[in-house]
Amino acid sequence: MSGYRLTRRAERDLAGIWDAIAHDKSQSTANRVIEEIRQDLRTLARNPEMAVLRDDLADEPLRVWPIYSYLIVYRAGPRPIEIIRVVHGARDLVRLFEKRR
Repeated sequence: MSGYRLTRRAERDLAGIWDAIAHDKSQSTANRVIEEIRQDLRTLARNPEMAVLRDDLADEPLRVWPIYSYLIVYRAGPRPIEIIRVVHGARDLVRLFEKRR
């Protein structure tokens, strides 16, 4: 077991990140970035409290972890942790998550 679970939205986020990087750079670069994101997901699963706590995003506290120009947003509750989104860091997280409040 990986210690984390991706929501469908997070799976689509990762696919979109791969597509964008493969289009702008190369498939090998896209593969490397996705693997590094997945490595951070495994690290977060082992140490779920290490990311910044954001209680302004949803009714339940979420945590946010940066990697490259992206942010991993997850719920650290009981294991496995739940990866909610993986979004570009320029996104307005409060606006993105306002429907979760």
